[in-house]
Amino acid sequence: MNLRTLIPCALIGILALPSGWAEESPKPNIVFVLCDDLGYGDIHCLNPERGKIPTPGVDRLAKEGMIFTDAHSGSAVCTPTRYGLMTGRYSWRTPHQRGVVQGFKPCLIAEGRPTVAGFLKEQGYHTSIVGKWHLDFQYADPDSGDLLKRPKGKKGKNLAPVGSKIPDGPVNRGFDYFHGFHHAGDMRGVIENDVVIAHEDEIHMLPRLTRKAVEYIDERAKKAKDEPFFLYVPYGSPHTPILPTKEWQGKSGLGAYGDFVMETDDGFKQILEALDRNGFADNTLVIFSADNGCSKAADIKGLEDQGHFPSAHLRGSKADLWDGGHRVPFVVRWPGKVEAGSTSDQLICLTDLMATCAELLDSKLPGGSAEDSVSFLPALSGKPIESTREGVIHHSISGHFGYRKGKWKLLLARGSGGWTAPKENEAKKIGSPVAQLYDLEKDPGETKNLYESQPEVAASLLAQLEEDVTSGRSTAGPESKNDTTDIKLWKSGEK
Repeated sequence: MNLRTLIPCALIGILALPSGWAEESPKPNIVFVLCDDLGYGDIHCLNPERGKIPTPGVDRLAKEGMIFTDAHSGSAVCTPTRYGLMTGRYSWRTPHQRGVVQGFKPCLIAEGRPTVAGFLKEQGYHTSIVGKWHLDFQYADPDSGDLLKRPKGKKGKNLAPVGSKIPDGPVNRGFDYFHGFHHAGDMRGVIENDVVIAHEDEIHMLPRLTRKAVEYIDERAKKAKDEPFFLYVPYGSPHTPILPTKEWQGKSGLGAYGDFVMETDDGFKQILEALDRNGFADNTLVIFSADNGCSKAADIKGLEDQGHFPSAHLRGSKADLWDGGHRVPFVVRWPGKVEAGSTSDQLICLTDLMATCAELLDSKLPGGSAEDSVSFLPALSGKPIESTREGVIHHSISGHFGYRKGKWKLLLARGSGGWTAPKENEAKKIGSPVAQLYDLEKDPGETKNLYESQPEVAASLLAQLEEDVTSGRSTAGPESKNDTTDIKLWKSGEK
């Protein structure tokens, strides 16, 4: 039997529960804003010396709450991170082993798998998503019910027709309300709940999402102020297409990307103001984060030449195994519970939202859920996180694995595992070792590979990674299985 099955999840939650929080009422609202392709260094308060983009909205949140300096997305790319955030489970436990999904296919979250939205709904929350889904869903003819194939045509013109129904979207995975789109390539297709309601130019999407998020908060104040709500706002920005509206063009002095980051931050600022205006701020847990690092489509070199470093002091960017690919901004505010202006250096992952919500509500997670989720609730009051998880698993766009435990980080790749040079073939040609090992305390920039000089450390991390992968879960709890047996640890074929 797996040793993890010997420690019940409910007991772990009780042991770690900060005294008094679960007994307090009413239940807090939860607002989670997730940006798309936003680098750790794009937030000014996280990168004050080498960041040139003003971000007063997130900076305000940091002053009033807590910055996590070692938070990671579940992957260095979009779809798998969002799967992990919604389910508390790494996406490579499904058949989705690399890259991102493109829509017009069954939802990646299997029917019946618990989600954070569904869990909170069962706890009495009204649940809403305003933004980007990017976890696949299908489209159906509204009259016949027949499933549709993607129309042939140029990108942006091959959308599902207005009126198309969605049988397996967010409202079928725990959300009461959805307004947004599937992914960047289909951003012109505007969806509300389970219907495509319009086609419009991409430049209007960011202001649309901000407006809808603010309207939702205003409506909750009017309709059911005593009913807690969960508002998930996965912005599609500053991902491509990089399209700041006219009002924001030229504001940053760094080009369109800087302008787009500023407009995104202003949207977040408007969400905070809506919480203030409606009297929700004091009883709302607000979290701001991103799905992965900055994309090369932002012209990282050009930004650096102007003095702005989207990855701050970190190596790499979106798609990579190096920390610039998956160490993300993570800022939390909860007045009276989280000390203003505080910082935590504890290691967390976006998969941890579901377990955190369960501990926050002193509720047991549903069976068969959140296999890779650990509550970070104790950290919000400055206490150590109680975890049965040995480490955090990293994953690149090409499916290369990495493992982080304490100060050590093992990468099962010769190069970045993503888009940054040296890529795998380039690294092999120059004779790079088959893997990488870094001491992040001494070398946060991942410049000195210790894989060959510290074989015992590398072997220990590899053994733990193998255990976490094959066990079906990385935390203690009921026995679990992966959805696929086709999980290949060494993607470059060296082992």
